[in-house]
Amino acid sequence: MRIHDDRPGGAGGYPDDRSYGAHAQQPGASAQGARSTQSLGAQKYDYYDDDDGYSDAEATSLVDARGREEDVYYDDLGNTRKPFGWSGSTDLGLLIMRLALGGIFLVHGAQKLFGVLGGPGPEGFAQALAEMGFQQSAVLALVTGGTELGAGALLVLGLFTPLAAAGVVGVMANAIVLKLNAGFFAATGGFEFEATLGVLGLGLMFTGPGRVALDYGRVWFRRPLVFGFISLIIAAAAAAAVLLLFRHP
Repeated sequence: MRIHDDRPGGAGGYPDDRSYGAHAQQPGASAQGARSTQSLGAQKYDYYDDDDGYSDAEATSLVDARGREEDVYYDDLGNTRKPFGWSGSTDLGLLIMRLALGGIFLVHGAQKLFGVLGGPGPEGFAQALAEMGFQQSAVLALVTGGTELGAGALLVLGLFTPLAAAGVVGVMANAIVLKLNAGFFAATGGFEFEATLGVLGLGLMFTGPGRVALDYGRVWFRRPLVFGFISLIIAAAAAAAVLLLFRHP
């Protein structure tokens, strides 16, 4: 496949039309090159991170058999293209997801804790939990309502997003288990709605909140994959603990 050479100052043509020696890296240039590949966030907070999940641009590399590397941008047709960058449209999409999911959980948490918007309040929700076979239903009602309210508020703000998403996933995992016998579709009383909310929370757990968030620049923002897995473990452990410790066999 032919690959255009679009590097600044490049001689043009194709890599196999000229000597590799003309493009060999000069000694002492590696540190400057490494610094130039840092993301804006890395430069702002004075750290170097070649595994930054929010890097500003990542070049596609061509490596020959002798280990030499040339950075070029290309598509499947050999045409030049703009390198991938974390864009404003991505931030907008994540903001919409956060506001929608966080708003839903804010409302449901307020219904359970305060009885507003037609909600059952803590007493009514505790009674519903008792009917579902849960022990210590009064305490569990407060914990569940508080988790929903807190997770919703944090998602709207974009603060501690992995932990907030873990709260969403944990609560929805329990709700799905309770509705397994009813099947998937919501029309038959299934867990379709709960699964949808849980999957949205799971996605935000690994993508992070985007740059329009109070998390911007924090360590879990720069390491979304690592903290996503940590949050997933927390969510799974919390959901399992509720089912094993608070529910009758």
